[in-house]
Amino acid sequence: MLLEKDMAISNNFEVVKGSAASPAAVELRLPDVGRALRNFVISREAGEFLSGALAGAMTKAVLAPLETIRTRMIVGVGSKQIAGSFLQIIEEHGWQGLWAGNTINMVRIIPTQAIELGTFEYVKRVVSSAQEKWKDQGNRKLQVGNLMVDLSFSWISPIAVGGAAAGIVSTLTCHPLEVIKDRLTVNREIYPSISLAFRKICKDDGVGGLYAGIFPTLVGMLPYSTCYYFMYETVKSSYCQSKKKKNLNRAELLVIGAVSGFTASTISFPLEVARKRLMIGKMHGKCPPNMAAALAEVIREEGLLGLYRGWGASCLKVMPSSGITWMFYEAWKEVLLMDKFKQ
Repeated sequence: MLLEKDMAISNNFEVVKGSAASPAAVELRLPDVGRALRNFVISREAGEFLSGALAGAMTKAVLAPLETIRTRMIVGVGSKQIAGSFLQIIEEHGWQGLWAGNTINMVRIIPTQAIELGTFEYVKRVVSSAQEKWKDQGNRKLQVGNLMVDLSFSWISPIAVGGAAAGIVSTLTCHPLEVIKDRLTVNREIYPSISLAFRKICKDDGVGGLYAGIFPTLVGMLPYSTCYYFMYETVKSSYCQSKKKKNLNRAELLVIGAVSGFTASTISFPLEVARKRLMIGKMHGKCPPNMAAALAEVIREEGLLGLYRGWGASCLKVMPSSGITWMFYEAWKEVLLMDKFKQ
């Protein structure tokens, strides 16, 4: 018997109607997951997101020992010297001690870098597009008394806004992983594994314990992230213009990324010291009530130079980390985006 097919297609299924002698048949067609996935992967946002994840993972795998030494020095555990801290870790925990907390570091850095770099690129484009749209429509102004306010927002830097947004979004999303990583790094005996650290923190402090120090973290992250991305994009753009180049080689990206990380870290380092004190202080039974109290405690105990304790180790970690991250990130973007999206 020949069937007349009357197609009624929905998003996920198709209805096939037969003759009066045969009941209507419903054919369920699943969406083309492969095509949807391919379309997502080749999108600009997905490419930037994945590039950030891969760059972060590769960088952390190489620089984990410096991160361990830096964290110990900032919170005042063990030797105050980089070499002394290095030897002390090996003596107490062996070579593997240099990678203490590295598993959680990798778990943390992959979503953090993906979200951070993806957010930065997206917000930067959105703000730039909005400014261009306002410009095409004519610069609108609002008069308040004798003051004319330019509503084109041309004075706002898309890079700075993107950098600030990147820091805030990634921090709010991945802060619990940072808390667990610090506990594993500083006190391996009490927190021997990720799962045990997670359960112990939730048991002792509740779910809120996973967000211990979130406010000072945001306060410290905002200037760092804004300065970091602004420095990188500005120096990169200026350098390209001065050399009349469209693309930079790996060595140039490495240096520019390192300089950006160094500048941002130096400016915001006292806030980083206070943040670490707040996050780790509860473990030692003397947690300052707020960031101002943490800063005052450091100055009282160690003087103004205490605000930069561990700065050398931080620079040794931040500079190569920033440089290598940007180098890998730009390289992965070239591979995944295949020059489909030109800025």
